[in-house]
Amino acid sequence: MPSLKDLKNRIASVKSTRKITKAMQMVAAAKLRRAQEAAELARPYAERFAAVMGQLAASVGDSDTAPKLLAGTGSDQTHLLVVMTAERGLCGGFNANIAKLARQRAEELRRQGKAVKILTVGKKGRDALRREWSDAFVGHIDLSEVKRLGYGDAQRVAKDVLDRFEAGEFDVATIFFSRFENVVSQVPTATQVIPADFEAPEEGEAATLYDYEPGEEEILADLLPKGVATQIFSALLENGASEQGARMTAMDNATRNAGEMIDKLTIEYNRSRQAAITNELIEIISGAEAL
Repeated sequence: MPSLKDLKNRIASVKSTRKITKAMQMVAAAKLRRAQEAAELARPYAERFAAVMGQLAASVGDSDTAPKLLAGTGSDQTHLLVVMTAERGLCGGFNANIAKLARQRAEELRRQGKAVKILTVGKKGRDALRREWSDAFVGHIDLSEVKRLGYGDAQRVAKDVLDRFEAGEFDVATIFFSRFENVVSQVPTATQVIPADFEAPEEGEAATLYDYEPGEEEILADLLPKGVATQIFSALLENGASEQGARMTAMDNATRNAGEMIDKLTIEYNRSRQAAITNELIEIISGAEAL
């Protein structure tokens, strides 16, 4: 049974931990507001950009002049998985869920006889996949020094992916991130970025005729690399909001658990103290009776 001093030290230690988790929860809540606003503001642009690109891609179709980023290499033998996670932990299952989705996709591709290559963005994803898939790693992009995500960070990731595609290192590229729904819900998501996969335009949009100058192929050739960067930037913003939401929830749970532990330890401390006092009284009374 722990002594009174041990219990007192444990209570003080848990109280210190509770102060830290409470502070981290408040910091995450403040960062979440900015990150959520950035992610939500980026969605209309990304959706409209994808709609325009979808119209252009539908007008080009499968012609021989279609850009390589749209038509692909003609093969799907080699897949590049771009796993985007956080640089820091203490955010519940946020990083683990993204890594789990990427791991499932990699295992599925291996069973189909496909070659898998992994590019990590954020060290937590690299750490989660290193043990089983280190032989598939082809690169890592460190964003730990970035204070606030910008489009330049997305361009940096996109340039790495596009350079590898131009070098013929892979046929299909898929990004893995977590889409922000709300504070308690972040959905791990996989999106194919190369070759570009756009949703078919709606019936009304498909019927609209546009004259493009220059031609659709030239416009697509110029916009498709920007489209890859836009998708990656949107995913990074979604990840940023999801990370802060998951951290806020995790720290709130940790704070409440610390409070419950303090209550239990306090009760145990009081019982032990009462038992010690009772024993001292019994000894005093027994000694007095003996005299």
